[in-house]
Amino acid sequence: MATRLRPDDQADPDAGWSLPGWLYHDPEWFAVEQARILRPSWQIVCHVNEIPATGDWRTLEFLGESIIVVRGDDGQVRAFTNVCRHRGSRLVDGSGGCARKLVCPYHAWVYELDGRLSGVPLKSTYPDFALADHGLAAVELEVWRGFVFIRLAPGLPSVAQMLAPWDAEVAPYRFEAMQPLGPVRTRPRSVNWKNLCDNYSDNLHIQPAHPGLKRIFGSNYETKAAAWSDWLGGPLLDVAETGSWSERAYLRLLPPVAHLPADRQRHWWYIKLWPNIAFDIYADQIDFMQFIPTGPTTTALREISYALPDDRREMRAARYLSGRINRDVNAEDTVLVGRVQAGMASRSFSVGQLSETEVCLRSFAAKVRALVPEARQHQPPAPGWSQRYL
Repeated sequence: MATRLRPDDQADPDAGWSLPGWLYHDPEWFAVEQARILRPSWQIVCHVNEIPATGDWRTLEFLGESIIVVRGDDGQVRAFTNVCRHRGSRLVDGSGGCARKLVCPYHAWVYELDGRLSGVPLKSTYPDFALADHGLAAVELEVWRGFVFIRLAPGLPSVAQMLAPWDAEVAPYRFEAMQPLGPVRTRPRSVNWKNLCDNYSDNLHIQPAHPGLKRIFGSNYETKAAAWSDWLGGPLLDVAETGSWSERAYLRLLPPVAHLPADRQRHWWYIKLWPNIAFDIYADQIDFMQFIPTGPTTTALREISYALPDDRREMRAARYLSGRINRDVNAEDTVLVGRVQAGMASRSFSVGQLSETEVCLRSFAAKVRALVPEARQHQPPAPGWSQRYL
């Protein structure tokens, strides 16, 4: 498999080693990584085409916060914490909806779609009260090629800067015009979120553990690591006479896509955005996945597919078939990652040596060690070490 090492790969003195196993189940580490790694990270809430009309909103649950993204009367998309400023009640329930105003169900405080507090029952009973001082708490937001990102704390470059190495390749796919193919799906996983991220970035398990991907990629699977995002994938082989019926039918039926260059007509590739977001990019559709931590050894896998409108029968069939292929891959990965999580609990495991070809794993581990130097320790520090970060 072709790979490309990062030019600064040797900058990390521990570049040849994986992250230590204790980082994948230790509660004290989990508290630190929430503060140092996850709160400053960009997270996808939705696509702008999922909230096309005034008052349309979507929510994201992340690290104990509920975030609401809403389109205002002026057409702008904004993000707020889903929390009333009076007594802390949640304003809306569920993953999405539409509202003319955001009205707290507890005491009926009323917020405009731009976050301004505009109505308070019995307002005269609140001494020295100014509506302008009690608007919804804003959350930082960025739209990149139609996808709405938020973050809870500053610290990283913009999404556009982080994905700049691959932006020219993304451009022909017309992300901005895509529509969801269904609702967001969330699946619980009894593993640490980093194990899911590692597995996604792991190039060496494709050949022995994913027979379907091995058949369709052959030796064409490539990995590249940039500063804040990774590139994985490659051109598909002609498997018309081999493989599962889904694989054969997919390559036979996938129709030409006029807006894509010739070398992307039969090409599957993936972008991994630091630290926990992934895009699967195909000629027929794209998917995104988020590995949302819910505990030291639990994760919510959040995913949805998007595509450009295309009523051709061949395209509908291709999308169905690519879904079947990926369901097999996901089932295989579920078993693989579960085995790794179980092994991480063994006292016999500390760190593992990484191949020079494992460029994405090396890049991920280097960033973790740079942000929290205790990640260099093969065994956990004495209890209480985390207080310097919290």
